[in-house]
Amino acid sequence: MIAARYPSAMLIVERRQRILDVARARGTVSASELAAAVGTSAVTIRRDIRAMAAAGQLQRTRGGAMIAPALAHEPSSQEKAQVSAGEKAAIAELARELVHDGDSIILGPGTTTLALARLLVQCHGLTIVTTSLLIPAVFARSSGVEVVLTGGTIRPSIDAVVGPAADRALRAMCADHAFVSGTGLTAARGLTTSNLLVSATDQAIIDAARTVTVLADHTKIGREAMFQTVGAERIPTLITDARADPEELARFRDVGIDVRVAAGPSPDEN
Repeated sequence: MIAARYPSAMLIVERRQRILDVARARGTVSASELAAAVGTSAVTIRRDIRAMAAAGQLQRTRGGAMIAPALAHEPSSQEKAQVSAGEKAAIAELARELVHDGDSIILGPGTTTLALARLLVQCHGLTIVTTSLLIPAVFARSSGVEVVLTGGTIRPSIDAVVGPAADRALRAMCADHAFVSGTGLTAARGLTTSNLLVSATDQAIIDAARTVTVLADHTKIGREAMFQTVGAERIPTLITDARADPEELARFRDVGIDVRVAAGPSPDEN
């Protein structure tokens, strides 16, 4: 039944993300352990291991695999919130200028989109769709904002829902504006993230909006993660901070992105 409802490509994405999660949690893991954890055959697991090793996601071991060193740790939302907090607040302030009473917007997960959400509490007639588990609580006492939380599979490390249920809900929507973040952003590869399912759901967010703004502090500019969400040509607007690499920002402008730089915080704000 599931196979009939969802494309086989999505089933592969889900299965391989589960393999990454198990390998990250257990370290070195055998093919038989992975097959049991994922609920598929040893033949399929061995094929996945070969493909994921070729993609740099796993390292093959005798009889199994281990997570690639670059993917061994996925920072939590709490850890991310401590990075460039002042810059993220400045980015959110600039993004707030793009939101108007009566708008429908989609907010992806992340500490910068959460900062933006906190600035929208006093808006009127606003409809916010989000995959974030943290953003709805911001509007718990706000009478002027309607919040829609998509369904999906909870991903604790980003405090958000992802997966086919979230993607399907988003495909039924057409919002005025979407704000997303991601893990890295370059002119060459566009917006990238370190998780397959997160990448797919972020892409669904982008597809569900008439216009899109990426909110990315300087630590994400010029950085590439494993999985591409969208190419740079799909990003109309970028809001970043004054510490972002000016050469990379010039490359963004060269490919047609409207780059807006938020004023930086004072040193003691970080």
